[in-house]
Amino acid sequence: MTRKEYKIAAIGGDGIGVEVVDACLEVLTALADRAGSFDFNVTKFDWGTERYKRTGAFMPTDGADQLRAFDAILFGAVGAPDVPDHLTLWGLRLSICQPLDQYANVRPTRVLAGIQSPLRHVNGGELDWVIVRENSEGEYAGQGGRSHPGLPLEVATDVSIFTRAGIERIMRFAFRLAQSRPRKLLTVVTKSNAQRHGMVLWDEIAAEVAPEFPDVTWDKMLVDAMTVRMTMNPESLDTIVATNLHADILSDLAAALSGSIGVAPTANLNPERETPSMFEPIHGSAFDITGKGVANPIGTFWTAAMMLEHLGEKPAGDRLMKAVEFVTANPSLHTPDLGGKATTRMVTDAVIDTLRGQNI
Repeated sequence: MTRKEYKIAAIGGDGIGVEVVDACLEVLTALADRAGSFDFNVTKFDWGTERYKRTGAFMPTDGADQLRAFDAILFGAVGAPDVPDHLTLWGLRLSICQPLDQYANVRPTRVLAGIQSPLRHVNGGELDWVIVRENSEGEYAGQGGRSHPGLPLEVATDVSIFTRAGIERIMRFAFRLAQSRPRKLLTVVTKSNAQRHGMVLWDEIAAEVAPEFPDVTWDKMLVDAMTVRMTMNPESLDTIVATNLHADILSDLAAALSGSIGVAPTANLNPERETPSMFEPIHGSAFDITGKGVANPIGTFWTAAMMLEHLGEKPAGDRLMKAVEFVTANPSLHTPDLGGKATTRMVTDAVIDTLRGQNI
């Protein structure tokens, strides 16, 4: 039987991003060997801050177009302590997401086996969410500028952009996702009491789209009240949709509530599949632990499971997640962010050994 071949672009980026992507590629190889029905053809790209220091650019000017030839993109992290963060974010990650119109950022959150939530009343099923982040507009649209630099009347503006087309497509995506989950529950998050134009439009379009999904129960929350609900009443939530900035912040809170940002995954999706989607862990480049061999690769492995599902290999993705949770259930395989002493190598080897076993 001819095995399918998936072309994967691997961009480790900076810091521990390189370490966890390399670990993930090992796991994907083991998974493909176990499945026997597909292979990965991986091309590595050296895009990141070191390239910026050498050449003045994080990636080639045609970098996004180069990525169009791939089935998916596996991304690590970008950012370095000696380069301003806005340069690294806009120079690499957003320079991929925006040209490839990866407008749906999906961030699942749940408490994995063996991991303890900092919420004392959460033991497992009480926290099982998917956060949908609008990934192309809002505060990340890139509109704004600075005038009169260095003078007392210096002005800096960042303009939040909200379009009917952008809101409608992310809202329908979120309702469909909620519809596919057992609870069929969606919460729409804005700050429409204070931001009375763009986010009022969000509320209005949510109400317009909702009748298309009569089996989905939905409500709305102001973002500040949402932080309280996430911590005090997590079981009341399921699928969440929010603007670019708000979902960015809330998903980090969600990751912390699940036990560690080191286990949190992300998919930057082009739902229409007109361009490849990009998969990355939520955590950053973490230069404080770079090179120490203790980065938690679990978030990247979970990200890879999402990538497999997107590629049509859901059974393989499910097998990977079973292996991940078999490993996280063992406290001796917890990395320092989870309160343990395990290394990246130990966790990676354990997941690979589990995948090669007969019980997963």
